[in-house]
Amino acid sequence: MTTKLTLTIEDHVIDSAKAYARKKGESLSNIVENYLKSITAQADKEIIISEKVSRMMGVIKLPGDYDYKTELGKAITKEHQ
Repeated sequence: MTTKLTLTIEDHVIDSAKAYARKKGESLSNIVENYLKSITAQADKEIIISEKVSRMMGVIKLPGDYDYKTELGKAITKEHQ
């Protein structure tokens, strides 16, 4: 069953969304519906953390400006040298 929904959205956002939908060859309604399905499905998933991982949480203290992506990039580069 489908039901009509009225949303209040800024004009420029609507124009951009319509253009995006045209490019994708989909209706804007379909895009919005699929988006809502995806975010509600994620919210419905219960995250289960093992006891072992729970005990390790908070063990390592990192500085506030720590950038894990930079550090990961360095580690990968070092590994492949």
